[in-house]
Amino acid sequence: MEIQDAKYLISNADYAQCPAPDRAEYAFIGRSNVGKSSLINMLCNKRALAKTSSAPGKTQLINHFEVLSNAKRKWYLVDLPGYGYAKVSQSSRRRWEQMIENYIRKRENLTCLFVLVDSRHEPQKIDLSFIEQLGKWEVPFAVIFTKADKNKPGATRRHVTEFISQLKETWEEIPPFFVTSAETGEGRDLVLDYIDDLNKAFINKQVRI
Repeated sequence: MEIQDAKYLISNADYAQCPAPDRAEYAFIGRSNVGKSSLINMLCNKRALAKTSSAPGKTQLINHFEVLSNAKRKWYLVDLPGYGYAKVSQSSRRRWEQMIENYIRKRENLTCLFVLVDSRHEPQKIDLSFIEQLGKWEVPFAVIFTKADKNKPGATRRHVTEFISQLKETWEEIPPFFVTSAETGEGRDLVLDYIDDLNKAFINKQVRI
């Protein structure tokens, strides 16, 4: 799949105010400073589409983008606030968490939630716990390991293998996963092809309905 255009649409703090759920939607979430905005920009081939920052907690709203791919397909890409560390008050953090949960559990056209994991680190409890929660909520998701270029290749493979091994302890079926780099473009085609397959399934489902 090739991206022909991508543009920012709207930001809000309430899933009920999101655009009409009439097309496939893919949301990206991860620990603060995991490289989420950089990855989105890389996938869409637009360096300044999603705002990047070295300060954790920059994204504070549900940010919608409209993407046009080949075959004239339009779909939504969503940049969600990160979870975990951020220099905000407890009340603000709870508000974020509720906003994110409402969106993830109630957004009816959410086709896949991409959970971003920093490949530079050994498995982190916060990422594993978040994925376990998705299982309880029965939310379709895939894992994207980011910043592969920041590691020696052996370290990336080791961390990914360790993470998947820990998932196997509680999951009967391992979710799809991808290794990426926003700097080199590694993994871009694989992620976009996966989204393309899901887009086709979403359209077929609509036709049957």
